[in-house]
Amino acid sequence: MIPRYTRPEMASIWEPQTRFKIWFEIEAHAADALAELGTIPKEAAKTVWAKAKNATFDVARIDEIERETKHDVIAFLTHLAEIVGPEARFVHQGMTSSDVLDTCLNVQLTRAADLLLADLDKVLAALRKRAFEHKMTPTIGRSHGIHAEPVTFGLKLAYAYAEFTRAKERLIAARKEVATCAISGAVGTFAQIDPRVEEHVAKAMGLVPEPISTQVIPRDRHAMYFSTLGVIASSIERIAVEIRHMQRTEVLEAEEFFSEGQKGSSAMPHKRNPVLSENLTGLSRMVRAYVTPALENVVLWHERDISHSSAERMMGPDATVTLDFALVRLAGLIDKLLVYPANMQKNLDRLGGLVHSQRVLLALTQKGASREDSYKLVQRNAMPVWRGEGDFLQLLKKDTEVKKYLSDAELEELFDLGYHLKHVDTIFKRVFGES
Repeated sequence: MIPRYTRPEMASIWEPQTRFKIWFEIEAHAADALAELGTIPKEAAKTVWAKAKNATFDVARIDEIERETKHDVIAFLTHLAEIVGPEARFVHQGMTSSDVLDTCLNVQLTRAADLLLADLDKVLAALRKRAFEHKMTPTIGRSHGIHAEPVTFGLKLAYAYAEFTRAKERLIAARKEVATCAISGAVGTFAQIDPRVEEHVAKAMGLVPEPISTQVIPRDRHAMYFSTLGVIASSIERIAVEIRHMQRTEVLEAEEFFSEGQKGSSAMPHKRNPVLSENLTGLSRMVRAYVTPALENVVLWHERDISHSSAERMMGPDATVTLDFALVRLAGLIDKLLVYPANMQKNLDRLGGLVHSQRVLLALTQKGASREDSYKLVQRNAMPVWRGEGDFLQLLKKDTEVKKYLSDAELEELFDLGYHLKHVDTIFKRVFGES
């Protein structure tokens, strides 16, 4: 985790002290269940809670033990025994390390998902607010980066709102899929521990029992979780790239907020760069980088190996911390985005009316011209405008072949900007559920 891109709420989920606290809770809840089943003395389970519930685990001490044992869970259990005393011999009865590690990881991932869902709500709120603000602000729609037909800036934001709504739905599903618990012992057969222990621990930790584990929780669950984070990252980058393009000097339809005292360049005092959007592009790449190892972690040898472990130690905190930071940054970027409607209109008019070419094409076909002939008539009048040699409407009015089908008044009506925006309300109702 890089402090520059880390928020404390998410970072705390992955701190060693938090991890050891979760390990303890798993072990202590398991002890409670074992005590109820008569496998260990009830007083032993009570002692475990009484002596360690509020303990601050000595991370340095655990690391010291692990340097000797070369085993993280054994190092923790040894330190726990130093805190609890003789009753610690009843801890971890019939369990294996993966029971603790996998269940803990899933607790952390569900907590991380909860923060990310809250982040998505911030992004959605910012997009909704600005979308309605610019619902009818006309701007040019582009395909291949080239002027196509008019849209509104509100529609651009509505596109993003719909996309992040889907992102939220996917993350809810991914959270549910990864929220499982395994306390099934070596190779997952429950030979040394009663399945009711797993049920008790799962409920206590806010999880559900894994239907069948092989000593480890199946990693297809985690692959889906990190793939979902990767898709969300791509959605972040999509809107970030859109803003970067819109802030280009030659376009300048929107711009990141530039605060008092902010500097854009060490060399050129005039610069106002889209640094937040560019940052989001880079952060999105890092989140997506963890999708491939998550997919590869699905493949383990037989009932278990630990080839997934080293990757997960990095990807768990890094992917969630990075996405958390990126979502919060995006919400702020959208909320403070500077929008320039006058420049949008100026760019709309830049091609001298060519954005209405399809309406003219269709009108000609409806008046009896073949589609092929209609296309040729429109294109031959459009190309000079591309070269800066006239106005599209005026050229059409002078074209004798066009005039055979369309009068001047009919041509002028085809250049009505409002025609392109007549269904904006319908689209907004579909996206936001209101007019």
